[in-house]
This record gives sequence, structure tokens and C-alpha cells, in this order.
Amino acid sequence: MKILQSIILCAATLLALPAAVGAADALRPNFIVINIDDMGYADIGPFGSKLNRTPQLDRMAQEGRRLTSYYAAPVCSPSRSALMTGCYPKRVLPIPGVLFPASAVGLTLQQRTVAELLKAAGYATGCIGKWHLGDQPQFLPTRRGFDSYLGIPYSNDMGPAADGSKSSLGDPLPPTRPGNPAENDEVGLRGHNQPPLPLLENEKVKLRVKQDEQQGIVERYTTAAVQFIREHRDQPFFLYLPHNAVHFPIYPGKQWAGKSPNGIYSDWVEEVDWSVGQVLAALRELKLDSKTLVIFTSDNGGTPRACNAPLRGFKGSTFEGGMREPTIAWWPGKVPAGTACDAVTGMFDILPTFCALAGAKIPADNKVDGANIWPLLAGDPDAKPAHETFYYFHGLKLQAVRHGDWKLQLVVDQPAQTKGKGKKAAAAPKLYNLKADIGEAHDVAAAHPAIVQQLQALAALQKDDLGLDGVGPGCRELGRVQAPQPLLGHDGKARKGFEYN
Repeated sequence: MKILQSIILCAATLLALPAAVGAADALRPNFIVINIDDMGYADIGPFGSKLNRTPQLDRMAQEGRRLTSYYAAPVCSPSRSALMTGCYPKRVLPIPGVLFPASAVGLTLQQRTVAELLKAAGYATGCIGKWHLGDQPQFLPTRRGFDSYLGIPYSNDMGPAADGSKSSLGDPLPPTRPGNPAENDEVGLRGHNQPPLPLLENEKVKLRVKQDEQQGIVERYTTAAVQFIREHRDQPFFLYLPHNAVHFPIYPGKQWAGKSPNGIYSDWVEEVDWSVGQVLAALRELKLDSKTLVIFTSDNGGTPRACNAPLRGFKGSTFEGGMREPTIAWWPGKVPAGTACDAVTGMFDILPTFCALAGAKIPADNKVDGANIWPLLAGDPDAKPAHETFYYFHGLKLQAVRHGDWKLQLVVDQPAQTKGKGKKAAAAPKLYNLKADIGEAHDVAAAHPAIVQQLQALAALQKDDLGLDGVGPGCRELGRVQAPQPLLGHDGKARKGFEYN
């Protein structure tokens, strides 16, 4: 009798399991991160653009929440490392700048990515677009938690001039010059040493990216993203959609080139807006909008071809224009519509926030610097600031620190204003009140010596963690390989194991 009861109990449990799992999935949101490359703070309507027409992003902001103090990093690879790991870039990718093709180093293998943690929690995971955290096999998205990958594994300018990688649509191709091996180092092949751009599908070269492929890249990524959403509509999913647009070279699609009265850069911004609209429309059509959190952002500040107003500086700097990104959070019914949040948030908040909402466990040895910012996204009036202090790193060097509304630009060696040529003097730190002076135009250090001292003390705390310059004790070991090889050779042949599919 007891055996029969046990059998009945087990059968009932098994029958109930799919329903229980389905109920749990219904409570866990889907996640989509749309990450644009080199977009300026005011390149889109919700952040003040008067040039570019962005109706889809305008609607997204009307239905969602603008994050007006959302930070990334000055350049591409570090920013993406923060998004993937929940850490300051220097902790998990301690390099001076960015990665290039055939890099011997990549994102640390000691840190679990957001894709790995969500996959372990039962999510389908897909990456479509620019990766830029290492192009050797062990660094690729399919080895870092993503079930599938489609994209160019680094920037769209990291290819040969003859293929259009060094010039924008309509420009004459620059002359081909021989590469200089002396320019290469452990972060990869530079300049004219660079091999053809590969478009990868999982771990196979799908095609060689030339001008036509550059011009079709936004549409290709968008089509794949919508397909991913449709294929995974019945299970929780995480879609990471990092566009190569609007990074140089500028290649708006054939249906978009010449559409804007303001040139091809505006054409490409407007095509990106269309892409966002396609993704959100798919969610609405499939009735997934009420259970999907979408984050739209950029990986670093815009270049001089973009508009960063009212911020100072551009990509590559630790002024606000180099690191503060036009960001929108969208989840109808959960994120308050038509609102804004000026609290400090950033790329490193993605992992802890998504994991908290998904019920995914962050391992104890997976140190994160970010925070769960869901209370801020949800507009909780009692939400506390996620980050009282924020550090601005440029590569391995700490260049600025923010505490509340105060930002201290730290001492930087500059040519001294003296008669002696070649001499340098340490410039005094500059203090800005970002609430009153978002454009960092007025140095008020002399009027607030106590605040300068306070922020200098906060900066000094990094000496025993990430370090003020160079690799600090809290930095993770870089991922590293021996004898790295390009995924696509100069002859157009794919690396062994990555042959064209």
C-alpha cells in the first residue's frame, strides 16, 4: 500500500512539474539589452536631438524611463566588460584601451558573465552583434554563456582598407599600405595589419564583411533579433543586441542612405531607431511587452560627428561626454511611463539587476561593483542611491571620481606654462558640480577645498583595490592564449575549425 501511495505521489509530482515551471517562468521577465556603438548623448530625440528623427525611441521613452546619469566607459571593450560582468572594467579587463583582431588576451575567465548566470537559471541566451571582448575561441560569446551568436566579433573598422573598413559609404577607398608588425602587441593586430572582417554564426565564419555587408549589418542583426524573440517566446530569454552602428565607418542601409537631410551619420542613427522599433513591435505582437525589460544604451560617448550636448568631451575621455550614455529602460506596466531618473547608474548594474529579477544566483567569488537598480527603474519613491561614489577609469588610470553631485577631475600631467620647453607640471585637480554645471565648464575647486579633499580621499581608496594607475591587487587576471590567430586570414580563408558554413 505504501509503495502504491509513493508511486501515486511521484506521478502527481511529475505531472505538476511542467505547470510549476511554467508558473515560475511567467514571473520571470525576459531581458533585452540594445547597445549602440559610439552614439552621442543627444543623438536621439528623448535626449534632445534636433537633427535626427527617432520616433521609435521617442515612443520608447514616452512608455519608459530615461536614465540621465547612466555611465559606461570611455571606449568599447571596457564598457562591454562592465555590462557582461557587473564590475568596473578595470577589474575584469585590465588593458590600456581596446582589443583588436587576433588578440592574445580577453575578458577574464575568472568572472561569470550575466549570460552564464541567466543560462544557469533556465534562460535562453543569444548575442547578436559586436562582441569585442576577445576573438579567440575561448573568449567568444558561445563560450561565455550564450547559446547562439551572430555578429562581427569586434569593431567594423578593424579590417582592410580594400574592403571598405577604413572609409565610410560614398568615400573613395584609401590606398592599401603594407602592415607594420611593430604596431602589434598582445591586444592584437592594428592598422593595416588587420585581416578581413568575419561575420560569425556561432563559431563558423558565415561571410567576409565588405562594403555591401557593412551596409546591410543593421538589418541583418534586426532580422535575427526578431527571429530569436519569436523562437523563444514560450520561455524566459536574454537577448543581447550590440549594434556595430553607429561606429566609423558609417554605412547606413540602402533604404536609409540619403533619407535624412543631415548626412549619412543621421541616416544611420535613424536606421538604428527603426531597428529598435522592430524589436519592440515584435514584443507587442507576441504579447511579451508586459513581461520584458528592455534597456537601450550606448557603449561610450559619441565622437565629434555625434552630438553630446550639453555634455563636455567625446569618446575616449572621462569628461561626461565620454562616459554618460543616452539610456532608456522600458517595461510597460512595471517601469513608470514618461519618467526620468538622474541617480548614478551604469553598465555594471545590468548583471546584478537582471540576476535579482530572474532569481539567478551570483556566486560568492563573483565580486561585483554594480548594484540591483530595479527600485530605481521601477520608480520606487523610497529607492536609495545605488552608488554614492563612482570612479572614472580610462584604461588603467583613475582620472576622476564622483560623489553625489560633485565630480573631481584628478591631477593629470600637462605641459607646464613655463619658458622651459618639454617641462611638465602637475595640474591642480578640477572640481565640478554636475547638478549646476553638467557641461563641466566651471572649476569651483578653489571655493570648496573641503570637498576637494573629501573626493581625493575617496580616490585614494582605490590604491589597494583596482589601483590608481597600472594593475591593482583587485584586478582579475586577463584571459590569455598562446599564438593567437585571426578568424579570417588575409587570403580570405577561415581559421581551422571556423570554416565557412
